[in-house]
Amino acid sequence: MKYSVVNIARIAENLGKTVCLRGWVRNRRFGKGIAFFILRDGTGEVQCVASSEEIPEGELKSYEGIGLESSVQIIGEVRNDERSPGGYEIKVQEIIPIQKVTDYPIAKKEHGVEFLMEHRHLWIRSRTQTAILKLRNEIQKYWIDFFYEKNFYRADAPIFTSSACEGTTTLFPVDYHGDTAYLSQSGQLYNEATIFALGKVYCFGPTFRAEKSKTRRHLLEFWMLEAEASFMTHEESLQLQEELIVSTIEHVLSKCDSEFKILGRDIEPLKRVKPPFVRITYGEAVKLINEKMVERDAPFQYGDDFGAPEETFLSLQFDKPFFVTNFPVETKAFYMKPDPNDVSTLLCADLLAPEGYGEIIGGSQREDDIDALLQRIKQWNLPLEHLQWYLDLRRYGSVYHSGFGIGLERVVAWVAGLHHIRETIPFPRMLHHLFP
Repeated sequence: MKYSVVNIARIAENLGKTVCLRGWVRNRRFGKGIAFFILRDGTGEVQCVASSEEIPEGELKSYEGIGLESSVQIIGEVRNDERSPGGYEIKVQEIIPIQKVTDYPIAKKEHGVEFLMEHRHLWIRSRTQTAILKLRNEIQKYWIDFFYEKNFYRADAPIFTSSACEGTTTLFPVDYHGDTAYLSQSGQLYNEATIFALGKVYCFGPTFRAEKSKTRRHLLEFWMLEAEASFMTHEESLQLQEELIVSTIEHVLSKCDSEFKILGRDIEPLKRVKPPFVRITYGEAVKLINEKMVERDAPFQYGDDFGAPEETFLSLQFDKPFFVTNFPVETKAFYMKPDPNDVSTLLCADLLAPEGYGEIIGGSQREDDIDALLQRIKQWNLPLEHLQWYLDLRRYGSVYHSGFGIGLERVVAWVAGLHHIRETIPFPRMLHHLFP
C-alpha cells in the first residue's frame, strides 16, 4: 500500500490520496458496521470513518478497544465532507494502535478545578486548553517579530540575580554555592546595561515573584517581555506600548479564528482596540474609585497601590486599554524618574486591559542622574554594594532612557477571555501549588 505520512493540517493538499496520520483519539463512537474516530495530532483534528465495507467485521469490532487518548496510526483516503471538522474526513483502510488506553482519567463529565490542576499534564490535551496554548504561542511569536522589525536586539537577562529590582519582600532566595542569590523579578536592570551596547533591547523569559497572593491574576512564575531603549522618552515609550497592543490584537484576530471559536470568545471587544488609548492620572483614578466604586467600605487612600478590586473596577470603566500615569513617588520602584512638572509623581504608567482584566504593562522613564538614583537607593534601604554596577551606568555615558514590561500570561488571559490566569501557561506555579 502506497501512502505518505502527513499531519492533519496538510490533509487538504492530499485530497483523493491515501495518507497515514499519527496521533491520539479525541473522541469515538460506534454504530452497526461503522466506527467514527476524531483524531488529533497537535496541528488539527479530523474525523476518520471505518466501515464494514472496507474493514473486516472482526477487525472493526477490535477497534472498540481503542479508548480515548489511545495513540494510533490511521491509514486511509482523504475525502471531502462538509459535515466534518475542517471539511474533510478520512475513509479508513487500517488503524494500527500504538498504545491502547481504556481508563483515561479525564472523562466527558464535569471535573472540579482541583482535580484538573492535579492532572494538568493531561488537561492540556483538551480542546480548550490546546487552543489557549496555541494562542499563547502566536502572541509570543508576534512579539518577537514586532521587536525585530523595530530594530530591537534580544539580549536575555540572567535568572539568578544578586539583588532586588521590584522590592525585597517578593524575592525567592536560592543557595548559590554558599552565597545567597535570588530568582529574577525582572530583567530590566540588565536591559539598562545592554542598551549602552546595543541601543534598543528586549529580554523575554520567566520571572519570579514570591507574592502570597491567590487572586486570579497572579502567578509566582510568569513570562515577561521587557523592552528598553536609549534616547527614548516616556512619551515615546507609551506610543510604542500602544502600537504593540493594537498590532498584537490585529494579528491574533487575523490568525486565531479557530482558537477563538473553540474558546467561545466574544471578539467584538477586541475589535474595539484601536488607538489612541485614554490616559488618566493616578490622582484621577483615585477620585474615580472613591466616587463610583460603591462596594468599598472606606475611601481609597492616595499613595496606596491598586489591588485587584481597584484594578477590576477601573478596567470596567473603559472599553479598550487605557493608561494610568503619574503614580506617586513612594508607590513605585527606585529607578523611576520623577516628573519634572510634578516631582511628587513619576514619569511612569500602567496599561490596564478592559473587561475587568487589569494591568498588563508597567513602564517608566528611568532615573539617569547618579545622585538622584543614589538617594533613592538609600531611601529604599537597598544593598548599595550589589548595585554599584548599576550606578556605573550613570557614571559612564548616562543618557535618558525608558522601558516597560508586558506580562504574557495576563495578555493571554485577556485576549482569550479567561477567568483565571492559571490556564494561560502549560504548568502554572501558584501559592501552595507546585505539582505537576
